[in-house]
Amino acid sequence: MHPRTPSAHVFRALHKGPRPLLLFNAWDAGSARTIAGCGAEALATSSWAIAAVHGLPDGEQLPLEATLDTVARIAKVSELPLTVDLERGYDDPAETVARAIAAGAVGGNLEDGLASGLRPVEEQAARLAQARAAAEAAGLPFFINARTDLFLQRPADTHDAGLVDEALARARAYAAAGADGLFVPGLVAPELIRRVVQGSPLPVNIMWVRGCPSFEELARLGVARVSHGPGPWIAAMEAVAAAFARARGEPEAA
Repeated sequence: MHPRTPSAHVFRALHKGPRPLLLFNAWDAGSARTIAGCGAEALATSSWAIAAVHGLPDGEQLPLEATLDTVARIAKVSELPLTVDLERGYDDPAETVARAIAAGAVGGNLEDGLASGLRPVEEQAARLAQARAAAEAAGLPFFINARTDLFLQRPADTHDAGLVDEALARARAYAAAGADGLFVPGLVAPELIRRVVQGSPLPVNIMWVRGCPSFEELARLGVARVSHGPGPWIAAMEAVAAAFARARGEPEAA
């Protein structure tokens, strides 16, 4: 048995209610330690935020080695289950998952979004199956959170039932390939969230952004997991900017 198997089982159980798993995404060991100290049940990373720490944009611009170094540092400061943002899985999703497990992760996001459009569903399902095989080879029940960028790539006011049907078709293919969760960032409309939750064969992860239902409403809608992506990093940097302004004697913003 892999030494992190108990943590992996705890992480899986956190997706089964009675309330959604709240993930307040970290970007380094210090932020992870602070989040853990606030009473978090699990830790998660944000690829956007980790890239920003290194002065780079999101989208696999940061080398995988740097991402995994951050993962390993976070794993050393907390025993909480750790899930990590693995973006598109880089060149080889199997190797990426194997290395994430070695760094201390018990779960990870793998997205189907490309620089332009989405990866074909059959191709993405094959990549998820490769990731699952790597986790099984490592002997860990790694939680694969299959992210679809269908909603993220289109304005919220254009989301409709047809897009939900497309997302659910992907969810079924991803589940058959071995995914454990469905991540639908960009989706904010309560009725569409309800439809996704009711139709998905996998527990659903919503990323909270402005305009999204409250945590309590997401719980009532049946959402299993609520993450925050780069939001905590952005809030931290806004706080730094505000503190600098105060240090310089500038008036507080209204």
